[in-house]
Amino acid sequence: MSEQIRTGKVRFSYCNVFEPRSIDGQEARYSVTLLIPKSDKATLTAINAGLTAAINEGNEKVFGAKVAKPKIPVYDGDGLRPSGEAFGEECKGCYVLTANSTQQPGIVDRKLNHIIDPREFYSGCYGIATIRFFPYNKNGNKGIGCGLGNLLKLEDGEPLGGRTRAEDDFADLKDNSADVDPITGEAATLDSILGF
Repeated sequence: MSEQIRTGKVRFSYCNVFEPRSIDGQEARYSVTLLIPKSDKATLTAINAGLTAAINEGNEKVFGAKVAKPKIPVYDGDGLRPSGEAFGEECKGCYVLTANSTQQPGIVDRKLNHIIDPREFYSGCYGIATIRFFPYNKNGNKGIGCGLGNLLKLEDGEPLGGRTRAEDDFADLKDNSADVDPITGEAATLDSILGF
């Protein structure tokens, strides 16, 4: 397994970090897709080194025979998915990488407070991830996987997947009037309500 990599600022997508999810009957895993800006040369250099180390380890210990081009989990967001479909608009100008783990990642905010509310960490927010690359040889498939370490949320972003915020949906209906004290007719304050 390669050394741990700490990314630069990425955008998170397909966040399954609070509950593990099973795909096609496989073991349930926690996962998140990282949208890595192509301009982030430091992160891309670290990813290239991690992939190279994992490929070398695979050729020496895991694949059974040298594999010239094992499957790797990094895709060009300006290109096509493995299925042949185009990536979404949010992937343009980025490399796309999905990391997963059977163990739940630690998720913290900028003050290193743990985030436990799924509404606070969602597809579309921005942050930093720790990941590791590793070789695998399973059912004749030889390639490099990406293990998910921990996640740091840096800032909010527009939610992906078409979901909108309740605050935005009802902004025009916001009640800006103050509660009125039924005795004085003046705007009620917490002090007046409690009788202070």
